Amino acid sequence: MNAAVASSFLFSILSNTSLSLHKLPYLPRRKPNLRFCYSAQRLRLGDYRGTRFYSFPVDSSSHVSQEEGEVESDYEDDDDDVVAEEYGEVSDAVGDGLEEEEDGEEEDFSEEVGSVGFDSGDSGFEDFKWQRVERIRNDVREFGDGIIDVEELASIYNFRIDKFQRMAIDAFLKGSSVVVSAPTSSGKTLIAEAAAVATVARGRRLFYTTPLKALSNQKFREFRETFGDNNVGLLTGDTAVNKDAQVLIMTTEILRNMLYQSVGVTSFESTLSHVDVIVLDEVHYLSDISRGTVWEEIVIYCPKEVQLICLSATVANPDELAGWISQIHGKTELVKSSRRPVPLTWHFSTKTALLPLLNDKGTGMNSKVAINQLQQHDTSRANLYEDEGPRRRKSRKQRFDMAVLRKNEMDSVRRSQVPQVIDTLFHLKARDMLPAVWFIFSRKGCDVAVQYLEHCNLLDEFEVTEVEVALKRFRLQYPDAVRESSTKGLLRGIAAHHAGCLPLWKSFIEELFQKGLVKVVFATETLAAGINMPARTAVVSSLIKRTESGRTTLSSNTLLQMAGRAGRRGIDERGHVVLVQTPYEGAEECCKVLFSGLEPLVSQFTASYGMVLNLLAGAKLTHGSTESSGSIQRSGRTLEEARKLIEQSFGNYIGSNVMLTAREELAKIQNEMQVLTSEITEEAIDAKSKKLLPHTTYKEIADLQEKLKVEKRKRSELRTIMELQRILSLKPLLDDIASNHLPFISLQHIGSDGIQQQIPAVYLGKVDSLNISSVRNMIYESDTFALCKQNFLTGTDSVDFEPSYHIALSSDNSWYLFTEKWIRAIYKTGFPNVALALGDALPREVMATLLDKHPRNWQKVAESELGGFWRMEGSLETWSWSLNVPVLSSLSVDDEVVVSSEGYQNATESYKDQRNIVSRLKKRMARTEGFREYRKIIDVAKFTSEKIRRLKIRARRLTARIEQIEPSGWKEFLQISNVIHEIRALDINSLVIFPLGETAAAIRGENELWLAMILRNKILLDLRPAQLASVCGSLVSEGIKLRPSKTNSYVYEASPAVMHIVALLEVQRDSLLQLQDKHGVKIPCCLDSQFCGMVEAWASGLTWREIMMDCAMDEGDLARLLRRTIDLLAQVPKLPDIDPALRNNAVKAHDVMDRPPISELLG
Repeated sequence: MNAAVASSFLFSILSNTSLSLHKLPYLPRRKPNLRFCYSAQRLRLGDYRGTRFYSFPVDSSSHVSQEEGEVESDYEDDDDDVVAEEYGEVSDAVGDGLEEEEDGEEEDFSEEVGSVGFDSGDSGFEDFKWQRVERIRNDVREFGDGIIDVEELASIYNFRIDKFQRMAIDAFLKGSSVVVSAPTSSGKTLIAEAAAVATVARGRRLFYTTPLKALSNQKFREFRETFGDNNVGLLTGDTAVNKDAQVLIMTTEILRNMLYQSVGVTSFESTLSHVDVIVLDEVHYLSDISRGTVWEEIVIYCPKEVQLICLSATVANPDELAGWISQIHGKTELVKSSRRPVPLTWHFSTKTALLPLLNDKGTGMNSKVAINQLQQHDTSRANLYEDEGPRRRKSRKQRFDMAVLRKNEMDSVRRSQVPQVIDTLFHLKARDMLPAVWFIFSRKGCDVAVQYLEHCNLLDEFEVTEVEVALKRFRLQYPDAVRESSTKGLLRGIAAHHAGCLPLWKSFIEELFQKGLVKVVFATETLAAGINMPARTAVVSSLIKRTESGRTTLSSNTLLQMAGRAGRRGIDERGHVVLVQTPYEGAEECCKVLFSGLEPLVSQFTASYGMVLNLLAGAKLTHGSTESSGSIQRSGRTLEEARKLIEQSFGNYIGSNVMLTAREELAKIQNEMQVLTSEITEEAIDAKSKKLLPHTTYKEIADLQEKLKVEKRKRSELRTIMELQRILSLKPLLDDIASNHLPFISLQHIGSDGIQQQIPAVYLGKVDSLNISSVRNMIYESDTFALCKQNFLTGTDSVDFEPSYHIALSSDNSWYLFTEKWIRAIYKTGFPNVALALGDALPREVMATLLDKHPRNWQKVAESELGGFWRMEGSLETWSWSLNVPVLSSLSVDDEVVVSSEGYQNATESYKDQRNIVSRLKKRMARTEGFREYRKIIDVAKFTSEKIRRLKIRARRLTARIEQIEPSGWKEFLQISNVIHEIRALDINSLVIFPLGETAAAIRGENELWLAMILRNKILLDLRPAQLASVCGSLVSEGIKLRPSKTNSYVYEASPAVMHIVALLEVQRDSLLQLQDKHGVKIPCCLDSQFCGMVEAWASGLTWREIMMDCAMDEGDLARLLRRTIDLLAQVPKLPDIDPALRNNAVKAHDVMDRPPISELLG
């Protein structure tokens, strides 16, 4: 780039920027949310070769919340005010990225999803394409479907299709199901399109499923361009267009609910009539925690005569997925490709440069981006891409010293190298690497990025005019959908795309981006999930994102999926991926993720109320006039048949393979232990000794060994008596010393690692003497805590002894429940049992009260014949008490209470005498003539015993693993069955389904039973349509949050009638949650009145501008809440056994609410 162009670009971004925060008027019908003060960080000026640039903060946290047909970022803004600086300097060379060439012929570029054939100069190619499709249909009608082959289907494209595409199409035409695993943007949709051409030509039907509503809408538009409006339909939760079309696009949940009906033969005929093929796009969603079960259920329930085409991004175990589908569905072929049609180059952006991330071979990190090199670069400001001439070779010591950095120095270097967005954007512009998708895991980060670049013009005059025209047209059609805060940036070629935007606005941004009128899109992770917005460059601002469990590092799968947005087939020779230096991650961390290997698909199969009811819904009560007697029609599956279906899950397939391997290994271990055990028996050792030793020597050692056994047995008995005498002596000592104060004690036990653990604690008292009924009842009611009487002889007298349970609080704020067996020492010092003030409770009473109200969650630490040793976490209230328990090293030995009873002293003396006898016998045996050879035999036996011990540990682990690999899903299935049986939704004995169960079986939602209970409740009948919508909104608001960005932010209050209904429903929800807890079911029951007023306001007819004025919600969040409500209202008229009045109100509310700007584009 010459100096004039560079100067022009630099000048275009040198404008002063300020953020003005306008305060909107107060609305009296709104209730104020917690006030948030937005503090915009001032623009900072960075020095860049003598020129001053504006930089801005960008957050790097994210969260993805998922529901049917939606993947939206809801945790993105939890720490929006936490900012990360951004981006670096001009350099010329470009390093090669990760690319794997596939063996075989070299293929030409072909277009990816949506516009599968690219425009190579023929502006009318799309028309030509649909004409070719129509020609194939005419030929099949004339000559039969025997003419359809790979070459015929490939002829509809004016380019040579790739090898893996040919292999997949060929497998499909041979009648097999197909699993395709290939990189993002490699052209997997072409395979589905070719299958659709063949299916439509045969006069049959194809279902195409996607995980997202937006992706379904996109495929709907693209397939209509190929097959015509009449041949393509769309079916999502709230939209049905031409649902009898030959090619029907839908979300996965819709298809799953259709397949539920295949339980009944008559339903199956009407639901999947003439369907030959089902395409499962983005099938790697099978690993998704919240929704992955849907993909598994589709494969399990799908009729075997239907071919499956499963399209997946690259994963570690596509062979297991294909093997599973082949086992439960039918013949399935796997087609894999690791080759990207557009190779990727990986870059690393620092404050002063844009460098190659990888070495020349793409097998490791470029040494020039290592942190020690960056430190040197920061000092010298050298251009690492250029050879600046011969340099003096550093000594080995100098190089070694330079490579060693302490942690604080590394953090300092990282912080100093964090680039700013404007710097990285300069490199992208200078190197002709635009357009770019820039991933920032924060909604606010995306918006702030757009605002700070509003004065950086990336469009020429003609492009600006086109954007202005498009924006005016969009404003006329959807005046309320315009995101006014983003229009200025849009006219500069910069936009944001995230879950806080309206669906209509996001579609508008996607359209402009595809036309080249938006050069940089700042987007959250949502954009990586299949939306067709290919760019030349993908920038990933951070490897850390925010999830429900906190901050987490991106997986290699996620990173590669984002990288897949880079490189446009037929346009770019190479795609570019830019990873960015942050205060927490450098090039080393980037390469660690990149080379960590692909993650495998894992099963997320879980049972739900809808699954159980639909699988067991063969028998139901009918209420028609001709069957007033309540006759039962029986058709469907028994519990055993349902179990066979459930056990076909992907997890069970993987588990069965693991279990088979584990059982084989366990059998080998058990056989080996049996052989080794036979070698160390007394008979085996005696036989070896007799064979190796002379007769007289063997006889002497054998006699001594027999005496030693007798004396050792006696020593063990005396040790037990000594221990019992010590415990017997401790009882009166504890009672005496604890009567005055709360003494410190030392507890001891052997840990799982075999090391003795000593625990300092303050002694509270004997359980029987304390006022802690919860612990006392637990001990006496549970057999787990049962204690047995002990009997032993002291001379000629027989003594009976029974241990007791005691309580103590340790220095680590843990409660311990123990018998006298676990007390190592008692100390004279402790807490004085004196009230702090007159009338206050004594410390022992206070601590006993704190323990009594604590939930019982005792965990066993150790066990013995004299009682167990149990531990439970303390509470925040006991924390201050535990802080005053001293460590053992500060407790003096002189303070120990000495056990000095006569019985204990006599037992100790007897034990010591016996131990001396055993010791003398061992020494006598060691002096015998053949002891050295005998010792070798014993050492070998000990070594063998140790080997057996280790094998036993391995065997226990394998056994535990096998026990854990129980059929996944079936346990949850039975637990849910118990709930619906007890609540009278379905009788699991006779399999009779009652009206409540029928309604729940027909609903789509997270907790179908809860939704059915609400919608069948008569208290809803008195509500007006808007109030009904408001109540429905409270049932689907999970994951929606208030996101105030102004000083004053509000939400509308719901009407008193709605709040009264919600209060009544709270009682019903509590009863259902108690019933679920009783049977171990953990399905949430959503009921949140926080946003009821917003739904009621929209359903009452308020305009979008009125409802969003100074609103505490993002537009996208409110739109998503309203769409969920509309979806639920749309289901009500179709549900069985619903009151007609409720149906009419639901229809009225639905019709009022389903209006722009929240309505979605369909074509």
